[in-house]
Amino acid sequence: MTEDARVIRPDRSQLQWDIIDLEGLLPADHRARIVWRFVDNLDLSVLYTAIKSREGAAGRPAADPRVLLALWLYATVDGVGSARELARLAERELSYRWLAGGVPLNYHGLADFRVEHVAELDRLLTDSVVALIAEGLVSLKEIAIDGTKVRANASKASFKSGAKLAAVEAAVKGRLATLRSELDGDPAASSRRKQAAAKRAAEEVEARSQRALKALEQIRAVKEKRKKTHSTDEAKKPGEAKASLTDPDARNMKFSDGAIRPAYNAQIAATPEGVIVSINMTNRRNDSGLAVPMVEDIEGRYGQAPGTLLVDTHYATSDDIVALAERETGAVTVYAPLPHQNEDVKPETKRRRDQARKREPQPVKDWRCRMADPASQEIYRRRKKIEWVNAQRKNHGFGFIGVRGMAKAKAVALWHALAHNLMTAYRLRGAAIA
Repeated sequence: MTEDARVIRPDRSQLQWDIIDLEGLLPADHRARIVWRFVDNLDLSVLYTAIKSREGAAGRPAADPRVLLALWLYATVDGVGSARELARLAERELSYRWLAGGVPLNYHGLADFRVEHVAELDRLLTDSVVALIAEGLVSLKEIAIDGTKVRANASKASFKSGAKLAAVEAAVKGRLATLRSELDGDPAASSRRKQAAAKRAAEEVEARSQRALKALEQIRAVKEKRKKTHSTDEAKKPGEAKASLTDPDARNMKFSDGAIRPAYNAQIAATPEGVIVSINMTNRRNDSGLAVPMVEDIEGRYGQAPGTLLVDTHYATSDDIVALAERETGAVTVYAPLPHQNEDVKPETKRRRDQARKREPQPVKDWRCRMADPASQEIYRRRKKIEWVNAQRKNHGFGFIGVRGMAKAKAVALWHALAHNLMTAYRLRGAAIA
């Protein structure tokens, strides 16, 4: 009986034209439209000036930077961090197709755009926060700062000792000399192209090995410095210093789960509303002593420093507390927990500790008194907002940096900061209207 039924059967081999109304299919309140409205109001003259293709001259038109910026912002909000995946989505998924608007794209161009404009991304972050301050949605009176470890695109096995790096560099130089001689003597075009590709690959390895050797010198210098101040800790970590051949800027860092992985340390400053006002990438294994540079960065961006700074234990050293309290342009009040100290000590040890505290600078004494007050402890609890910001970024792909090198890692960090602020600002503006 099934054979007698008259139905229209699928014919997937039949070619057909589809008429698609992207504007009509995308809902009016869709998140992609929010991203486009934000990008459409930005001053991107720097990006347009950098385009070499000009009217009246030969050359293929470039992809609109406004479209590329919107696509990467939306992809970051969506947790997409791969240029290949973004190129695929721009062809097949409605919201990405709407943003692309028919602009021809390829993954290579998308990948280059993502990491080439660090200075411009940094400016856009500052300008977007300035706009929120002007609207009265946020202020810089109180800022929380925290560092979070982000996995680097390298493996533990890529970390080599100085002897190994020197051997790699010597082997690569020998390979390059052979390739250069073969290129000069071989007239065959196809062979020359293959050898040229091999030569470029060898040159890249040579460059990375040289960068790794320089990084190794810096690591050794840090270890020698720590031996003078943290001799006990350094004695627990015997072995030769190593640097990554894959990503020389990355460092082995200990994560919250106890595992040691190649990583970067992202420094993030945010307002109580969760707006990121500053973000920077370092390869420091700890955050100690970074409070003053972060405050200076905020002041350089916005012309004013925060009145109150909320940081974790050891983030602001005693020298930082003094320096911030005695700033010529205005004091910054630090709220940080008092470090835990064992009270079950000998009377002589307690006497020496009390004597040392009496000799502390007055700003440090004021900080100790301040943090003993329950009202100050309540103020410090507002720092938990920065933990939420870090968790949000990690949930959207910031737990892993797919690019290599400090400059490219900072570009990715700025994309995440811009995307986070974009959605936070939308929420704040909606709450203000309501």
